[in-house]
Amino acid sequence: MAFPSLTFGIVLLFVGVIVLPGANAKGSRAFFVFGDSLVDSGNNNYLATTARADSPPYGIDFPTRRPTGRFSNGLNIPDLISQRLGAESALPYLSPQLRGNKLLVGANFASAGIGILNDTGSQFLNIIRMYRQLEYFQEYQQRVASRIGVARTRRLVNEALVLITVGGNDFVNNYYLMPYSARSTQYSLPDYVKFLIVEFRKLLQRLYDLGARRVIVTGTGPLGCVPAELAMRGGRNGGCSAELQRAATLYNPQLQHMIQGLNKKIGRDVFIAANTALMHNDFISNPRAYGFTTSKIACCGQGPYNGIGLCTPLSNLCPERNLYAFWDPFHPSEKANKLIVEQIMSGSKRYMNPMNLSTILALDVST
Repeated sequence: MAFPSLTFGIVLLFVGVIVLPGANAKGSRAFFVFGDSLVDSGNNNYLATTARADSPPYGIDFPTRRPTGRFSNGLNIPDLISQRLGAESALPYLSPQLRGNKLLVGANFASAGIGILNDTGSQFLNIIRMYRQLEYFQEYQQRVASRIGVARTRRLVNEALVLITVGGNDFVNNYYLMPYSARSTQYSLPDYVKFLIVEFRKLLQRLYDLGARRVIVTGTGPLGCVPAELAMRGGRNGGCSAELQRAATLYNPQLQHMIQGLNKKIGRDVFIAANTALMHNDFISNPRAYGFTTSKIACCGQGPYNGIGLCTPLSNLCPERNLYAFWDPFHPSEKANKLIVEQIMSGSKRYMNPMNLSTILALDVST
């Protein structure tokens, strides 16, 4: 991506019950978000970093028509999931507005540019790496406990929905960041993928230890097919980058296998796999079937495929965002995000295994 984990590949969901009377104004479940620019709702606005989306035309289709720090023309995936839960969007954890009853809605800890590994995204300087996001989650619980007590806070967290979207930057902004990067000289690609899986498992275990019981964990999607990679590494006639596609093909099945093992250790299906790589591939391979005119050219950008650099006030800007699968060189448009969330909510077992989010929510209500 500058900061992609673009494309969610496998999404894993732990989703919880949330019947916490008086917990927030609407009585809906809390929602916590961890990860990178695909789900950052503005934390990086409060940091001295180049990984920011705080200037136009970002936010051009957001309700306020202003940039918010979301790497989108409008709503991002956490916003759309919140809508489906009947809740307001969780505020960025660094927002001064996150206080009082707003804390009980949840919090978004995500930070553009980060990865599974601490050295991923080092070029962006001040970003909230995963270990720090989890520290903030612990700090959040202490803040809430001082307000509603330890027992109610534990219940709020146990019954919350959690989304974690991380992994793509470990390829795009680490292993493949430059020829002969430190990680690519240290590891072959298969060994690097194994290393990432081991480290990701530690993060998920830590999240579980902190009380998360229903979580959406995403892997990588078709990294080689985003406009940025088409511009920099794509094959002839606009073909996807074979090497990045190979990375995603190696990574996602191993992530699924790791999740299955972690569930077995825990003794329940805490993690539900959502195949968002397939969701992306649907509209990338056949954009017109989903109402897009293109899945290769970004709406906002410059250079080939509008895939060079970031979206800025000086970039090319398409007049109709709903016709583009990608908003900027790395991130889906709001319309594409809606398609992804629709599959998360109601997709068949081909997309959501063993069940979709709507089914999980219904089961949680009945238990």
